[in-house]
Amino acid sequence: MSKLISPMEPEEFARFVVDALDDLKSVNTVTLDVRDLTDVTDYLVITSGTSSRHVKSLASHVSVEAKKRDIHPLGMEGDDAGDWVLVDFSHVVVHVMLPEMRDFYDLERLWANPEVID
Repeated sequence: MSKLISPMEPEEFARFVVDALDDLKSVNTVTLDVRDLTDVTDYLVITSGTSSRHVKSLASHVSVEAKKRDIHPLGMEGDDAGDWVLVDFSHVVVHVMLPEMRDFYDLERLWANPEVID
């Protein structure tokens, strides 16, 4: 389990993130419980925006809403281009992507069915 940086439990914070994304009409949001797959984070929240501007706005909104509760992200990557923005809250990592990036990288499949290498 990752280090908590929030007064909320990870599952509660993941729901908070989804609600914040819904505020700005995110598209096809999913939450993946990856606690059994990695020690880096507990939950991945993956969603899409309809344009680069929407992707950036969604990621920014999540960050702003979290900061209102004194929860600060460890970092944000990709907000300059806006095709894929990652917001790292340690125990919850948020991926906001354009649909074509999301289809190409297919994170849901990658994390749902990890490949076993002998």
